[in-house]
Parts: sequence; structure tokens; C-alpha cells
Amino acid sequence: HLRPNTDPGTDSSAQASSDHQASANPVLRRSLTLDGIRIGELVLLPGPPLHEAAELRFRQHQSAAFPIIALATLSLSALLAWWLSRWLARPVLRFRAVTRRLASGDFAARAPAAGGDELAALGRDLNALAATLEQNEQARRRWMADISHELRTPVGLLRAELEAVQDGVRPLDPETIAQLHDDTMRLSHLIDDLYQLSLSDLGALSYRKTETDLAAVLEAEIARFRAAFTTAGLALEWDNRLRKPALIQADPQRLSQLFANLLRNSLQYTERGGTLVVRLSKADDDGLAIDFQDSAPGVTDADRARLFERLYRVEPSRGRTAGGAGLGLAIAKNIVVAHQGTIEARAAPQGGLWIRMLLPHQ
Repeated sequence: HLRPNTDPGTDSSAQASSDHQASANPVLRRSLTLDGIRIGELVLLPGPPLHEAAELRFRQHQSAAFPIIALATLSLSALLAWWLSRWLARPVLRFRAVTRRLASGDFAARAPAAGGDELAALGRDLNALAATLEQNEQARRRWMADISHELRTPVGLLRAELEAVQDGVRPLDPETIAQLHDDTMRLSHLIDDLYQLSLSDLGALSYRKTETDLAAVLEAEIARFRAAFTTAGLALEWDNRLRKPALIQADPQRLSQLFANLLRNSLQYTERGGTLVVRLSKADDDGLAIDFQDSAPGVTDADRARLFERLYRVEPSRGRTAGGAGLGLAIAKNIVVAHQGTIEARAAPQGGLWIRMLLPHQ
């Protein structure tokens, strides 16, 4: 907008209107001069924006394509979400299949456990559970087979003796009655051991722990078995290396059962003319150590690792002349563990078996 220069006598009202418009709208003003004389003024007035035709067409096309773009994006998102959910749920579904197989008794089922994420860790834990269940099932079957075998032998002998008496092959004299009584007592002893072992496995054995002198309980059991050892031609040595009473929190009756099982085990298996040394001493960790060391026959390393299993006997090296059931050491281990102690089998310096127990001291 060009406005020519006016003389000083120009109407003042027009100038005032122009000044008001300039103040209301931001304008760009440039003076025009010729030979140093102001001849006019260039004024750029703001106006409405002018849209290009291409921009208008782009906006129209975009508005028309927006629903299609939104639908395509939503469909692609749903497809990706479905595939991702299937990919994440695949190992979970396999875990469910494994758990159903375990619940049905198929303990050989295993879950995939490759990788280092949380699902792989869950798979490894599930496989560890399956392996434990499989081992327990195998132990249960072996346990039932061993029990049936152990019960079948004395019952078969007792039945054979009674049938011999009925058929008149053997007379019913005091000797036969004594033999039948021995077979019955052996069977009764086996049943009692099985019952005691089942109670100790379940933790149902009653323990009334009081302040107990371990040396006094052990010495009393040794005195009770000394006559039996003498009759069997065995020496029984008691070595107490403590200078003061060995006080512990324990059940004296269960400790007596523990020591009786160990003494009876040595009495049954140690060869005539041998020796059993029972020693009570201080352990390195300020506990109490109880050692049972007998003479030949010895036990191999492989057999010593299984001595505390139920119904396990080392028949090749330690003869079963007294008819042991192989439960005494298993019961002994449960009693020691119930007293927060440990028990292990070693090779004795005398050539036999060394049973070492460690119990906590007050």
C-alpha cells in the first residue's frame, strides 16, 4: 500500500484514523524518499493466510484416509498381540501338560527349561519337583518290596514249622515250641521296628527333651549289654574322655533306644573274639562326639554309604546270623537328626565299622 506524501495542511482527522489503525494492527512501514525529499510511505498490512492448493488437497486426502489407516493399525496391533500372547502362553501350556502328567502318576514327565528367563527357571523348578517325586515313588516301591520280602521269610519259616508239626514230621516237644517261639519273636521284632521307623519318618515319635547327662545314659546302656557281649565272646570297652557331665537337651528314652540299636548291631555282626570300643569325647565344634568302633568284619565304601537305608544289610561281609532286619541304623539316624545331630559310617581302625555321632552341647 503506497500512500503519497501530503502537505502539512492535510486533514488531521485522516491522520488520527491512520494512527489508530496502525496501533490496532501490527504493520510494517517504510518511508520513500527522492533526492532527500520524503515523497511517500510503503505500508504492509496483515491479512488472512492464503492456503496453497496442494496443502488443501493433502488435507482432504488425509481426512479421507484416516479411518483406513486407523483400521489397518488396529488390525496389525491385534494380530501382533495375538501372536505374542500365543508365543508367551506356549511354555505355560507345556507346563500345564507336565503337571497333568505328574498328577496322573507319570513322574518321568519333564518341562522345557532352555534359556535364562523366568519361564526357564520355572521349568527347571518343575523338573526338580518331578525328579524328586520320581525318586520318592521308586523308594516307595522298593520299600514295599523290601517289606513284603522281609515279612515273607519269617512267616514262611513259621508256616513250614507248623505244617511239619501238623503232618507229624516234627514232634510237638519243648524244642519245637521254643523254635516256633523264636520265629514268632523275630517276626514281632521286625514288625515293631517297622512301626518305629514309620513313626520316626513321620515325625510322630514323641520327644520329651530335658537336660540329660549323655555319659550317664550311654554308660547305663553299655552296662545293660555287657553280659550279652561276654556271652558272645566279645569285649566291650567304655572310654569316657570328658572331665565333667555331658549335659544336652535330649530325650533320655530315645537316646537309650539309639545306643541300644548300635550296641545290638555290633553284637550281631562282630566276629567272636572281637572288640567294640565306645568313646565319648569333645568334638572340634564344641559339640559331643560318640564313637562306636568294632572289629572285623569290615564294610566297603560303597556299602557304608547305604548303611542307613531302610532294610539294607551288608550280608556278604557282615553275616546275618542273628536275623537282623536292617532297620536299626535307619531308626538311629532319625533319632540323631531329631536331636539336631549328625551320624556317619567310617572304616574302624580295628578293621570293622566305625559309627560316629555328633550332638550339640549346651
